Amino acid sequence: MLPFDQKLLSEIGKELLKNEQTIAVAESVTTGMIQQAMGSIKDAMQFYQGGITTYNIPQKFRHLGVEPIAAEKCNAVSGAVASQMALGVSALFGSHWGIGITGYASPVPESGNRLFAYFAIAFRKKVLAEKILHHRKKTDSVADVQLTYVNAVLAALHKVLSS
Repeated sequence: MLPFDQKLLSEIGKELLKNEQTIAVAESVTTGMIQQAMGSIKDAMQFYQGGITTYNIPQKFRHLGVEPIAAEKCNAVSGAVASQMALGVSALFGSHWGIGITGYASPVPESGNRLFAYFAIAFRKKVLAEKILHHRKKTDSVADVQLTYVNAVLAALHKVLSS
């Protein structure tokens, strides 16, 4: 099992349960790791609606409503795409909250060999947070980069839920 912050996950679960709210997740760069984290929370069945991993633009368009022409211009890695993913997954699963994340976990020419990701958190059809994450250590494994992104998104979600 991946080393998710169990205390943080427990607090996220408690906030969602207390407020009787649900959540869904759309991932690309983290390939289901946020979904795994959410599903590991105690009583997740009461608030976690599900998730989807979409790795290419046609699937992001088909399942999440990501605008394909704009996505093509940025290789589907931008704050706008992450926001569309968050809003789209919330609509797809009928949840109060939606998370979207897209980016790069390994150096590739399309990213200028940089490691970064954009994520967004939406609540009731409104984006509350849209941020970029940078990962400087190109020698880290893909899984380590992904886990760094996951933990940053979970911390941001907790902050938004607690405010």
